[in-house]
Amino acid sequence: MLIETELLTKMYRQDRRWFSRAEEVVAVDRVSIQVAQGTAIGLVGESGCGKSTLSRLLLGLERATSGRVLYRGTDITGWSSRRMRPLRSRMQMVFQNSFASFDPLLTVERIIAEPLDYYQKLSGEERRREVLRLLSLVELDERYLKRYPDELSGGQQQRVGIARALAPGPELLICDEPFSSLDFTLRRSMLHLLQRLKRQLRLTYLFVTHDLSLIPELCDQVAVMRRGRVIETAAAVEECRHPYTRQLLEAVPAQDPHHRKKRHQELENSL
Repeated sequence: MLIETELLTKMYRQDRRWFSRAEEVVAVDRVSIQVAQGTAIGLVGESGCGKSTLSRLLLGLERATSGRVLYRGTDITGWSSRRMRPLRSRMQMVFQNSFASFDPLLTVERIIAEPLDYYQKLSGEERRREVLRLLSLVELDERYLKRYPDELSGGQQQRVGIARALAPGPELLICDEPFSSLDFTLRRSMLHLLQRLKRQLRLTYLFVTHDLSLIPELCDQVAVMRRGRVIETAAAVEECRHPYTRQLLEAVPAQDPHHRKKRHQELENSL
């Protein structure tokens, strides 16, 4: 198994005003999942259900309250940042909003080169060749090297974000809502890109999303989260039987706020 969790839990203290006692909020509640090498797991659920917190726990960006994270059988729970450094080159994240994760003063070339400088010792010419190779992997060319983030379209920004994540040579990519800011056409294009990269580079994906419609084409398995817990896992979306999962699958985006409120109440009442 590439990476797995055992009863992983993360709690936050929420301070109260005046004389009330602080409360503990459970963000991730005894989650046990397994991600085999070469697979793509879809982690789905509404906003605030704990998906992103779980991703950060896997990467060692947050410390678990209890439970374990194992990477290739080794317990990495609680490892220091220094100890995690070489391991992080094997596990990278593609962010929901790549633009927000970029330094606006850096060119595309320098953005992609940053992890190369951090993890590898390359000469100037070797680094430039590697940046060009990474750009070509995401279907961009050398014309983009000297551009700044605000000179890129949303789709181009996401491609640069993927190229940066690929720079250290990871085997696991955690994709946190990578399509949420893109229109339908760009989503399809990015989906096909991720499919190709998975085959070409033999990547493993943990695909975090609230949109179940994207899962069948990219993922081998789906895990559904609700209120910090994984309530269902299945080999395919069509095999999911939990009422909450069926509601997510059947949900259609609504512009009418009254419709959205009604649908949310239906989800709350489904358990």
